[in-house]
Amino acid sequence: MKCIILSDIHGSYDDLKKVIDVFETEKMDKIILLGDLLYHGPRNPLPISYNPQKVAQLLNQYKDKIIAVRGNCDAEVDQMVLDFPMRADYLEIFLDGHRFFITHGHLYNEELLPLINEGDVFMYGHFHKPIAKKTNGIYIFNPSSISLPKEGVKSFGIYENHELKIVSLEKKLIKKINL
Repeated sequence: MKCIILSDIHGSYDDLKKVIDVFETEKMDKIILLGDLLYHGPRNPLPISYNPQKVAQLLNQYKDKIIAVRGNCDAEVDQMVLDFPMRADYLEIFLDGHRFFITHGHLYNEELLPLINEGDVFMYGHFHKPIAKKTNGIYIFNPSSISLPKEGVKSFGIYENHELKIVSLEKKLIKKINL
């Protein structure tokens, strides 16, 4: 199973298009969305290619490949234009024998972990910072943001063969961790 993982799109169409191109080129299986899909929220600047309608249309083309959770900037009205569910605060998925707890990060994060076990993967967004590490036996993964990173590099994640990677939109490796 090969998955692309992204968070905090915040309505940035051009950045999403670049990631979808990677998804297509590398023939990936699933798209995992960690919330804040369409809108930028009152605390964030407007992304350069801000176009929530086009973002929704592009994502809807992949509705059968998307696993998504709600972010703090996502609202009920967003679900009305999206053809895949994204209203859950968290989901658990199992890939290659690993349990992944996926959430946005505004309810659960490194400071407030959910009830998960050693060896599990805690995957979240919200903070717009790339993180790939193991702490107290739990894998912690945050792909950062493809539109509004706080550390200067727009990035997303890739999961394949028991490895999580964070790569820039230019496809340069930022961080990785083996599960």
